[in-house]
Amino acid sequence: MSTTWQILTGNLAVVALVMSVWAHFYYRFRNLSALQSKVAFGLTMGLGAIASMLLSIPVNSGAFIALRSSLIAISGLFGGPVAAIATMAVAGGFRIYSGGAGTINGITGILLIGAVGVAAHIIVQNRKIGIIDVVLLAAAVCVTLVGSTLVLLSSADGQTLTSIVAPALFLNSCAIIISGLVLLQFERIALERDLLTAALTQTSDYHYVKNSQSQFVIVNRNVAEHHHFSSPAEMIGLTDFQLATQRRAEILFAEEQELLRNGKPVIDKIEQLREGEQERCYSTSKFPLRDGKGEIIGLAGATRDITEQRRVERELTESRNLLSHAMAGMSDGFAMFGPDGTLLFCNEQYRCLFPLSAPARIPGANIKDILRKVAETEERRDLPKDVTDDWIDNAAAHLHQDKDEEIDLCDGRWLSLRTRLTTDGKALVVVSDITAMKQAEHSLRELAEQMKSLAETDALTGIVNRRAFDQAIVIELARSARNRTPLSLLLIDVDRFKAYNDTYGHVAGDECLKAVSDCLREVVKRRTDVVARFGGEEFVVLLPETDEGAAQALALKFLTGLRALEIPHAGSEFRYVTASVGVLTKQSSSSELVSAELIKRADDALYDAKRNGRNQISTWSAQKCDGRRQKGSSRSR
Repeated sequence: MSTTWQILTGNLAVVALVMSVWAHFYYRFRNLSALQSKVAFGLTMGLGAIASMLLSIPVNSGAFIALRSSLIAISGLFGGPVAAIATMAVAGGFRIYSGGAGTINGITGILLIGAVGVAAHIIVQNRKIGIIDVVLLAAAVCVTLVGSTLVLLSSADGQTLTSIVAPALFLNSCAIIISGLVLLQFERIALERDLLTAALTQTSDYHYVKNSQSQFVIVNRNVAEHHHFSSPAEMIGLTDFQLATQRRAEILFAEEQELLRNGKPVIDKIEQLREGEQERCYSTSKFPLRDGKGEIIGLAGATRDITEQRRVERELTESRNLLSHAMAGMSDGFAMFGPDGTLLFCNEQYRCLFPLSAPARIPGANIKDILRKVAETEERRDLPKDVTDDWIDNAAAHLHQDKDEEIDLCDGRWLSLRTRLTTDGKALVVVSDITAMKQAEHSLRELAEQMKSLAETDALTGIVNRRAFDQAIVIELARSARNRTPLSLLLIDVDRFKAYNDTYGHVAGDECLKAVSDCLREVVKRRTDVVARFGGEEFVVLLPETDEGAAQALALKFLTGLRALEIPHAGSEFRYVTASVGVLTKQSSSSELVSAELIKRADDALYDAKRNGRNQISTWSAQKCDGRRQKGSSRSR
């Protein structure tokens, strides 16, 4: 291997050493503020750059080649401007201190590479840095180094460029990629460690980890508060001798050391402890922790305060006889199943609620036998067509779960089943007849659907009303912007409708509006399109994913269909009922518009159709809009 490669490989080893040093102190720096952490990272990378420059290769008088660029660029990418400034200050200061004819060129190179790293950070600051970003940074640094080398070392011969500069460029790229991979890996490990620490320190109950000397390594907030510490960190390194009485501490220490020797866990150890004037009951479990070689390195403990649980158990025992008497007088059905699925107890109401399978619902029967009877009598409507033993086994396994369910019986009744588990593994089932509630719920749902339909439908024409249209256009505008698809709008006004009403009367006018709406529905066929009465004699059609040409063709088809109806109109210059149509298309590439602006543009196009003689189609354009604003005239429908 040539001297150049040996020196540059040594540079690469320096970069790896700097990354290793940073990784070693990474967790300590994570306790600093964000600004302090970035400054520390930048200073570390700067010191690494100095170490790299100490192993640099002279190219010509005052010019040196090293791998400092990799650390400067990495500092900019991962630490941002603050870290980059710190790194460039340290590296630049050392370069000035070193002196030589190439000092200015060296400082310029440091600033260029720092700027590349900061630019890369700015580009990726809104997302997580990935390996592709590191590779792209390496390429950008390589290009920058090539350009600066050609400019600053223009006098160097080809042999120098080939034997020194080319290897330096290659190893700089390798150093950036290796450093980036190391930092990404340690960030991932740090995140996983933080998640595990948070999960341990923030869970309920009392959780802790001790080392082989029974010193606390990690405790959660509950443990710290229980021992009157303001934070879990204050307990790190303490033992039970600083927290409990001497006698109790000796017992706990001996118990834990025995566990560390034989590896046998302590499971659900119950203790009664007096705390002040109260007596508390705790359940503690401790498990050995092993390293990758299987050696025990500590223990993990979890303690639960079961005082309340014990109190409830006592009260449950005391209430059992009272409950038995109450079961006979309650209106709901009640049953108790043992851990193995055996029916231990049920009241008569429970059996009456299941008349077809009642013969099987007797104390001593197993839930599987009861399910077979239900399947045999087809008592429930939700059963599969072919009930197999596997289905019965699966259904029986789900008995011992806290759940609420509703079942539909073959006789039309609905039952509510509420299952709750006891601490000793039993399942308590309460069954209520909710048929009346289900019927009322069904009636209310039908009424709600009817009210919704009435609220969104125009009473005269049967098409949707303005309210429903306003909701639809907001949804379609958002979909158009999201999917980058065109959205068209037709705004339609019946020509000389006031004259029609004055001539033929309002009843005939209503029939005319119905005919117009029917004509629109004949033309607009897609389920995604919306035909609505906009108000008075105005109608609107919303056409998702429809361009301007298709919208114009649809408008023309409507006018043709309306003209074919030949509805007499003595007050119209056309002698028949006609309409004018304003067409507006929001192109897929156009900027976002609010619904009000979309409707206004369609209305402006409708105005042009009216102004130009009625019974025609006008399409909105910005030029027409500007011209109309200059004229400032009013329109007559």
